[in-house]
Amino acid sequence: MKKLSFINYEKFQPRLYQEMIASTAIQRNTLCILPTGLGKTYIAILVAAWILENKPNGKILMLAPTRPLVQQHLKTFTNIMTLDKQLFVALTGKIKQEDRKILYEKGRIFFATPQIIKNDVDSNILDLSNFYLLIVDECHRSVKKYAYTEVVERYFSQSLEPLVLGLTASPGGMQDKIEEVKKKLKIEAIEVRTEKDFDVKPYVKETEIERIYVDIPEEFRWIRAMLEDYYKEKLSELLSVNLILSMKVSKKELLEVQKKLGEMYNDTRDGKVAKYLVIASQAIKIEHAINLLETQGIFPLHKYFLDLKKNKSSSTKGMLNDKRIIGAINKVNELYLKGLEHPKMTKLIEIIKEEIEKKRNTKIIVFANFRDTVSQIKAYLDKNGIEAREFIGQAKKGGKGLSQKDQVKIINEFEYELFNVLIATSIGEEGLSIPAVDLVIFYEPVPSEIRTIQRRGRTGRTESGRVIFLITKGTRDEWYYWSAFHKEKRMKNIISDLKSKIRNSNIKDFGVS
Repeated sequence: MKKLSFINYEKFQPRLYQEMIASTAIQRNTLCILPTGLGKTYIAILVAAWILENKPNGKILMLAPTRPLVQQHLKTFTNIMTLDKQLFVALTGKIKQEDRKILYEKGRIFFATPQIIKNDVDSNILDLSNFYLLIVDECHRSVKKYAYTEVVERYFSQSLEPLVLGLTASPGGMQDKIEEVKKKLKIEAIEVRTEKDFDVKPYVKETEIERIYVDIPEEFRWIRAMLEDYYKEKLSELLSVNLILSMKVSKKELLEVQKKLGEMYNDTRDGKVAKYLVIASQAIKIEHAINLLETQGIFPLHKYFLDLKKNKSSSTKGMLNDKRIIGAINKVNELYLKGLEHPKMTKLIEIIKEEIEKKRNTKIIVFANFRDTVSQIKAYLDKNGIEAREFIGQAKKGGKGLSQKDQVKIINEFEYELFNVLIATSIGEEGLSIPAVDLVIFYEPVPSEIRTIQRRGRTGRTESGRVIFLITKGTRDEWYYWSAFHKEKRMKNIISDLKSKIRNSNIKDFGVS
């Protein structure tokens, strides 16, 4: 790829695979599948620079799923490109609509979450006709009714010369999902690289993965037995009327049953439907309680039961009056007052202390699924004199939430080694550029291969890294870990098949038999 006038080559030397992928992406709607930490954003910059050079009045739009990621892309683009800084625009809902309209007229490269673009197109303050490139980051989200797909539809209906570049490290472990992403983005070419490819291998840093197991305490087992007895009773009732097909049912399936029953009840107001809607709701609530007990501990379970007692619904009242649930709650209260916590917490503190002793300025990310757990981890680290920050979303759940400004500030402080440990919910999974993170700890495994890859990818970006999974033996932790493991294996097979098909197609194009 020839040198582009809008790139500062003193700050950025493109790698061969980045140039080759960009060469495809300037010609056709392209899906780029590239492992985390190997510079997908820089490929987008190369394509953007080519567009600006060849379409003098053309504009570019880059979509990202979160505001911190939007800000990060803005920072990376402005650092690498020689374009006037005023022509780069990050859009947020805090900018007044009339001001955004002016920015659309004056800017050249725009960064935004999809919802704001959809709203502005629908409000006629944004016309996409002279946008010649749409970059979709974390494009595996381009399924069903996610806002990405709606922006893409509007883009293709308005742009004079639409071109799409989709970027992802983890397209998912289901062939039909990858096909849906391709269809939604109108993909014409796929560029795939794995850690084993000759042009990528020199840049891949090794990541050591370790599983650390803990035993579930005997007191937890008694509580679990009470909850599971009630849970199985509810599943049996659903099974008896064929609402579920077996006693081995996932939470997702139960939520689908609840949704289906809710729709039926709205249509019929049938008392029998209402009865099973209550049973499904009770099963979902207790499944969540068991999950909290096994993977999080007494503190979040105690809080969950307190919240349930405030719930006035008939399903909750009936559940809380059951002797087994009353017994479980009483035991939880007793253990809460004793301060008994999940053994994972003790192990976590032990690991982090050991890491800091070995390397004083070490950087560690701890991922936890629930905000209550994030707060609890922070409190334990504080007690042990370990500098840490919570990294959560903006939504104010339980009175807590981080503004976009605070999120960016925390990432910067972490990068500059002002503290050792970042404790993050799912907000920390996608795309955060935090160089040289030494260790990623999963407080609990997640059953999603995409989320596992994204969390794991926060380390091993510029140098070798480590990942630790904390797993409670004989619990959902184990099931979730192996579920994600097998899904990722399946995804790698799908990607491998894709690469083979692309290679065979290229051979045919060159007339080689």
